[in-house]
Amino acid sequence: MPPQGPFPRLAGILFGLGLGGFFDGIVLHQLLQWHHMVSSWYPIDSLRNLQINTRWDGAFHSLTYLLVLGGMVALWRAGYHPSGRNDRRLWIGHLLLGWGLFNVVEGLIDHQWLGMHHVNETVPSDMRPIWDGAFLAWGAAMIVLGWVLARRPVRDDH
Repeated sequence: MPPQGPFPRLAGILFGLGLGGFFDGIVLHQLLQWHHMVSSWYPIDSLRNLQINTRWDGAFHSLTYLLVLGGMVALWRAGYHPSGRNDRRLWIGHLLLGWGLFNVVEGLIDHQWLGMHHVNETVPSDMRPIWDGAFLAWGAAMIVLGWVLARRPVRDDH
């Protein structure tokens, strides 16, 4: 059965804006360090200017994150099944599974095995394992909840 409704253009545009921003911020700001959000105004010639730029990079990434969330909401609202099923539970369940898997894999590899960084490096070093453990527990909880939601049968709302 062909999909019903118009193509979700807004979702595509919002996802494109967000992903373009992520590419710019991640590849150009962070990996290549070609520029930062306000490096023309505050050249990276002092720690203070780097701090200013990092804060503005964070604001920029927050905006791109909101754009992707907006695209996700628009896509979800536009994408329904002709059967009339409400897939909200499945959608949220799978999002939680993905987010939780990211947290657990990243937490185990980067925090535990490789020691590349810790969730919160501003606390005393003896508190860092607590933050790292909480991050893993949060990821595991999202996996469990996501799995429960994704496995539950979807009710027909009609």
